Amino acid sequence: MAEITILFPFPSPQGRIDKYNTPLWSFILCERHTLAVTMSATTTTTEPPKITAENVATLFPEVDTSLAREVLPKADGNSSAASSNELAGYDDEQVRLMDEVCIVLDDDDKPIGSASKKTCHLMTNIDRGLLHRAFSVFLFDSNKRLLLQQRATEKITFPDMWTNTCCSHPLGIAGETGSELDAAILGVKRAAQRKLEHELGIKPEQVPLDKFDFFTRIHYKAPSDGKWGEHEIDYILFIQADVELKPSPNEVRDTKYVSADELKTMFEQPGLKFTPWFKLICNSMLFEWWSHLGSPTLEKYKGEKGIRRM
Repeated sequence: MAEITILFPFPSPQGRIDKYNTPLWSFILCERHTLAVTMSATTTTTEPPKITAENVATLFPEVDTSLAREVLPKADGNSSAASSNELAGYDDEQVRLMDEVCIVLDDDDKPIGSASKKTCHLMTNIDRGLLHRAFSVFLFDSNKRLLLQQRATEKITFPDMWTNTCCSHPLGIAGETGSELDAAILGVKRAAQRKLEHELGIKPEQVPLDKFDFFTRIHYKAPSDGKWGEHEIDYILFIQADVELKPSPNEVRDTKYVSADELKTMFEQPGLKFTPWFKLICNSMLFEWWSHLGSPTLEKYKGEKGIRRM
């Protein structure tokens, strides 16, 4: 803080000094009619407007408010993602997947539109409030070990980081989009089944929809780097199954089954990096739930109606 003293001739100045540009100035009349001027730097933070069905298309022209998607996006070399300057230099397959259509939400998890994966993961949009739906699968084997994956180097967001079994997005297509909670849960289960096969080669019959358990939703925001990040309402799913793995090298660098103690040991290893949502879930709820796996006491944790803001 700096102080500047301005001497005025007697008598002292009259009136008020009202308007000054940032940084703010405060004026204190001192003895002998000395005006001490105290300057303090202030930062004005402007919160982004709340995203609603009424304003989303105005704030984000890339958002389609119809949610009328009947087929998955095609692998088109002339897609908007493939021609995007933001994606220059990334893996071709991962760039293609950036044209997938995510479900855009308001803060209450109500679908208000759809937009490309690229649009939803740009930090310039995230910082303005753009939010989408996601899921995180935690798959345990019959020995209660959790299957982890290390994300491939080719991934555009959070490459090479360890995380839960599978984390991705339901798409703005028939069968995966739902407004009410029950329909939304069914949609993310279908998406989870689809992505477990895509990323890890797990056949759908090994992970039937009725074996997934929904626990809760978390709302979080996390940057990957200066350009990309996540801002999601993430549905947490558990499933216990013994599965055959055939990971896609473009999606998964490595896999590992761990006990709770082994995972805690991994967190202590400075050379390992973990995705932010996985760390949030582990630090707040996972180990408690895990300790009840296979027991009737696990039931009390399932099916939360609220959204955990993290």
